[in-house]
Amino acid sequence: MTSAVVTVPGAMRAGLGPARVGLAEAAQRVGDLLAGMPEPGSRSPAQRAEAAAAHAGARALRVRFMAAHADEVYDELTDARANHLRLAELVEAAARSFPGLVPSAAQLAAERSRAQADKEGHEIDQGIFLRAILSSGQAGPHLMNAMLRPTARALRLLPEFVRTGRLEMEAVRLERRDGVARLTMCRDDCLNAEDERQVDDMETAVDLALLDPAVRVGLVRGGQMSHPRFRGRRVFSAGINLKKLSAGGISLVDFLLRRELGYLHKLMRGIHQEDPERWHSPFVEKPWVAAVDTFAIGGGTQMLLVFDHVLAASDAYFSLPAAKEGIIPGVANLRLPRVVGARLSRQVILSGRRIWAKEPEARLLADEVVEPEELDAAVERSLERLTGDAVVANRRMLNRAEESPDEFRGYLAEFALQQALRIYGADVIDKVGRFGGSAT
Repeated sequence: MTSAVVTVPGAMRAGLGPARVGLAEAAQRVGDLLAGMPEPGSRSPAQRAEAAAAHAGARALRVRFMAAHADEVYDELTDARANHLRLAELVEAAARSFPGLVPSAAQLAAERSRAQADKEGHEIDQGIFLRAILSSGQAGPHLMNAMLRPTARALRLLPEFVRTGRLEMEAVRLERRDGVARLTMCRDDCLNAEDERQVDDMETAVDLALLDPAVRVGLVRGGQMSHPRFRGRRVFSAGINLKKLSAGGISLVDFLLRRELGYLHKLMRGIHQEDPERWHSPFVEKPWVAAVDTFAIGGGTQMLLVFDHVLAASDAYFSLPAAKEGIIPGVANLRLPRVVGARLSRQVILSGRRIWAKEPEARLLADEVVEPEELDAAVERSLERLTGDAVVANRRMLNRAEESPDEFRGYLAEFALQQALRIYGADVIDKVGRFGGSAT
């Protein structure tokens, strides 16, 4: 099988038409082989080895195909960049127009019905595709700007939010009060562990806060929990929902990449709007404050790295348990060394060091550490400080100096593939399987 797959690499260097045909034929041969096997979780060791070899051969072709034709592919999918497709729309369009390049809708639907341990791993092909697109100096910035546009859901909800100043979603409550957009993460049963529902609600809330002209500054905080261990206490975030990951409910495109290129990037850069009246900048951005109660684990700590001001209760802690979970902690590998230094970053990411708010090192992650009963007042003071007229211009320049869009894009390009590989790693599947019955 492998030799049959690798007989067409010359086509990858030919024009787009022959390369497209060669890739589709190779992918079909792999598909035919897999169709004759049991489901992934029921294969014998020999069958698993044969399937892995077939996947490897086809993926090598995809890498060569995208290295040669990434810009041509992207231009075809976006009508020469006239259309701004979000990540999910882009991979769907690629599946229709370039058979065998990324998984089809039917393949993805089958994968979604399986636990992570029983999947074929087709999302790795999406990682190959998106790494090439994001690496391109033409296609990559265009895709990033597409992801910085307001979502259709936010635009639909905007008139009602502007009128009422309130929005209740499953994972996030949004309230505008005294010029402040107050985003409360309210997944009280799972300690604000993130899944695709929370990512969608967070991006909607961030969009609305940025679009509403009555909002001058935003606040993100965790709500009170109903979880037995923390009932009645505020919690910031328990990070990725490992129970959902084990069950196969955490996707590369709709969670792992959308989270980084969507609401987290919007917190830092703002939303992208092409408006002739905004001749000075196509971005609408505002300052953001985060308040940490109890803990910010994993993705919770990742979030803090894009805020303008971070407060923490003195009994809280921060952690990035990447080594424990076996995955890459988002963009923390890029951002954390700038904030806390290289050596402490390795202790946190590679060794799982937990940093308590009362430790001196915590002042590298939090601007203010106060007693829990004083946190509400400290938050209000910090919000008032960030309403000055020059704050937005200065935060824009600080963000550009600390992390250029091209640097972020280059990191995300490699992250797209490496994280796809990690979520299908045998060690990750084993570890998250043990978390399957837990809240996070």
